Amino acid sequence: MSDPVPNLLVVDDNEDNRYTLVRRLKRQGYENVAIAVDGREALAMLERDRFDLVLLDIMMPEVDGYEVLKRIKLAEGTRDIPVIMISALDEIESVVRCIELGAEDYLPKPFNPTLLRARVGACLEKKRLRDQEISYRQQIEQEKRRGDELLHAILPGGAVQELKASDRVQPRRYENVAVLFCDIVGFTAYCDRHAPEQVVAELQVLVGRFEEIVAAHGLEKIKTIGDAFLATAGLLLPCAAPARTAIDCAFELVRAAAAAEPHWQVRVGLHQGPVVAGVVGHSKFLYDLWGDTVNLAARLTEHAEGGAVCINADTWRLVSGHYAEAGRSLVEIKGKGPIELIQVSPPA
Repeated sequence: MSDPVPNLLVVDDNEDNRYTLVRRLKRQGYENVAIAVDGREALAMLERDRFDLVLLDIMMPEVDGYEVLKRIKLAEGTRDIPVIMISALDEIESVVRCIELGAEDYLPKPFNPTLLRARVGACLEKKRLRDQEISYRQQIEQEKRRGDELLHAILPGGAVQELKASDRVQPRRYENVAVLFCDIVGFTAYCDRHAPEQVVAELQVLVGRFEEIVAAHGLEKIKTIGDAFLATAGLLLPCAAPARTAIDCAFELVRAAAAAEPHWQVRVGLHQGPVVAGVVGHSKFLYDLWGDTVNLAARLTEHAEGGAVCINADTWRLVSGHYAEAGRSLVEIKGKGPIELIQVSPPA
């Protein structure tokens, strides 16, 4: 793709100078040359139109070249436009002053065609390279933002910060973490009866709503596993009462699922205790949790009824003064034996 044709602005109160300069510029291939007869008109045109180069006379009535140059370099929208000062041979001191004010170069009168070509061409090339550099920087920043968005889509916020600071996420043990599992009752059968596009679209809406609720309660989404949603309280974000915070969040998840099409029924199991967390894999890597706390929360979910939020006796002792007990049952948990499962209700 060829570069766009540059737009030039000639500012001079002398008609003969304007005519001579514009004619020579057009002979050299610069077809887009606008004219301003004084500084005031030039400033108005610069506010209205885009220019790649200004050729500016110094001595003009009312608003002279110094003032025009100063305003060009002060305004955010025009400060990067190169300015070539037009001067007589006896105005070198004035030219020096203009260079100090930010002018790119100068042209002595009478105009020499070779010098005109060289200085205009050099200024336009500098601007082209500067614009290209700005464009590259913007592309780099855009790619960095996209990279950050992808990282936040894969990892919790705290893990992203650690990864950016140290190029890795250190595996750690966390002592008091509430692990919450929420899955959809009858989801497999629902998939068999409906088109995949409908299933995925409805699940996307539900998971999006879950993400909003989890974030609002200060929890962190860890991942989805099929139709199950895994989140934590007190892992990478500080939380004074992880189990209570997770239970409050769980009640809202249940309500949100019932309100969303096709009016899902979900069940929630959660448990507070120690976990190990870290990143595994090099391809499609994942931040994940391990330990008995995670396993027990998942098993409690499997035994919960639709619409219920269930915990075990250990977690109940942490929260019993804040919620009502809706029921108890003894369930057999693989590897754990019989466990008392307690269904929690919101306080009256």
